[in-house]
Amino acid sequence: MSTLQVADFDFELPEDLIAQQPPAQRGQSRMLAVDRATGARRDTVFAEFPALLQPGDLLVLNDTRVIPARLYAHRTLLRDHEKPTGRIEVLLTEPVASLEGELLWRALVRPGRKVAIGEILHFPAQNGEILLEAEVLERGEFGARMLRFTPVEDFFAVLERIGHMPLPPYIHRDDASADRERYQTVFNRDRGSVAAPTAGLHFTPQVLEELAAKGVETAHITLHVGLGTFAPLRVERLDEVRLHRERFTLRPETALALNRAKAEGRRIVAVGTTVVRTLEHCAREAAEEPLTPHSGETEIFISPGFEFRLVGGLLTNFHLPQSSLLMLVSAFAGRENVLAAYRHAVKEKYRFFSYGDCMFLA
Repeated sequence: MSTLQVADFDFELPEDLIAQQPPAQRGQSRMLAVDRATGARRDTVFAEFPALLQPGDLLVLNDTRVIPARLYAHRTLLRDHEKPTGRIEVLLTEPVASLEGELLWRALVRPGRKVAIGEILHFPAQNGEILLEAEVLERGEFGARMLRFTPVEDFFAVLERIGHMPLPPYIHRDDASADRERYQTVFNRDRGSVAAPTAGLHFTPQVLEELAAKGVETAHITLHVGLGTFAPLRVERLDEVRLHRERFTLRPETALALNRAKAEGRRIVAVGTTVVRTLEHCAREAAEEPLTPHSGETEIFISPGFEFRLVGGLLTNFHLPQSSLLMLVSAFAGRENVLAAYRHAVKEKYRFFSYGDCMFLA
């Protein structure tokens, strides 16, 4: 079989179908239900999601919390101690462990050409008070930098005060106060993501109650979503794709629930591609042994031909053309089935991407 190309996962998407706002109320999204064996599809709404699950299903959610990771800074040269000039956008992407206990973060800066090694970035509050300072230690490609922040008493409390929600690049507006709630799931717990696990955004407490009343078991994993989820694939062939690493935690109670469901032949339904990647990564680590609780990193790339060991159902949003996430969904339900479903979604004017509608494949 010939090697698949990234271009084999393209589709036409009108700009006006990219959702710029969340639905008026959480949980009001449309949903496209797809039979992955036959490709048959049905237009419905997310409120009907509990009706598509069965008593005994295990529903797995990603409880990561998005941090307000977009910051704005002024810059000075360390050697000259100049007055701050010019505004720099800084997007924190990942904390870096340091043996010396330093507060190190990988980040993307814009405009990147202006920010050199040795410069100091000053992060002010609205009243002009400087609440954070960071020195640029390293410079990478595409605006990447390593920053060392001056220690503060509560770094994340400062982020909550001066940071902005890191809406993805296809949402062409500044973040608003409503995004603080709507770009988080209602079950978020552990902070660390710089993008939301968007399939989880549809859930309301009422839907979760309906699922429990029906006998659907729920469990949680944590995978902190990095900017790699939006990074374009800069290769042509799928066998050349390499993804960014993302941090995950598989807790004891979730490992137990997964092992029990698998042993009893019950269906495991993943809410989002982040859950799929975590579960299938852990299944490969364990080989044929039971899953064990642990934390780690994954760079697993799932594309057609992949053998799924745990996941039997998937709720997911509609993804970007030629993206690794679209390839994952195609691996689960078949490329032709998925692309046909996407063409149908475009024709029926579904809303796409993070704040858009969803599909359920089983």
